[in-house]
Amino acid sequence: MDVARLEAEGGADEGSVVIAEEQSAGRGRYGRSWVSPAGKNLYFTLILRPTSAALRSLSVVAPLAVCRAIETRTGLSPAIKWPNDVLVGGRKAAGILIESELSGTSPRFALVGIGLNVNFRIPADSEIASIATSVSMELKREVSREELMSSTLNEFEELLAGARADGAVLAAWRERLETLGRRVTVTFREQTYEGMAEDVDEDGNLLLRTDDGVLMTVEAGEVTLRPPAPAG
Repeated sequence: MDVARLEAEGGADEGSVVIAEEQSAGRGRYGRSWVSPAGKNLYFTLILRPTSAALRSLSVVAPLAVCRAIETRTGLSPAIKWPNDVLVGGRKAAGILIESELSGTSPRFALVGIGLNVNFRIPADSEIASIATSVSMELKREVSREELMSSTLNEFEELLAGARADGAVLAAWRERLETLGRRVTVTFREQTYEGMAEDVDEDGNLLLRTDDGVLMTVEAGEVTLRPPAPAG
């Protein structure tokens, strides 16, 4: 993403893509590291020059494009943890990191960074083994990174155009949200809230019904899915 930012600042065309075979300082949301072994996965950043409306749709379009690409190429059925983690078999297979640069209130450019675990075999004793997976681990075979990447970019282009036209893209993203209807703990603006993830609005924000009955809108935050309460 650092290289992509330099390219964007230098006038790179919309749709330019920066690809890494490995990353020594891969990062996710909230400054977390992203494990990036060489030659196994996909790490790329897409440079866009969106309108303000299109910028708001990127957090919906990006994870949905990854889901559709995986589904088309493998037959797996990915889900999305709000706002944009891609899960396969309940574990994280891909992460999205979106950064934007504004001039006043108008976007100069946006960077959509995608990290997708493709042929990474996560060791059973790894600290991420219980929460992360890869496409090949789910299929028990290796997968073409090139095919997955081309499918992701094709899906992204189609979905971004559709997001500007009607609400079908938002509806398709919503259908894959495994967060909805579950109790969650949300950290938002340095405050923590608990309640039911009731729905999302037309901008993709989470609508959280807190335990005291208040319906609050969460623009972005760290969502922790809570296990269901014991019966009885």
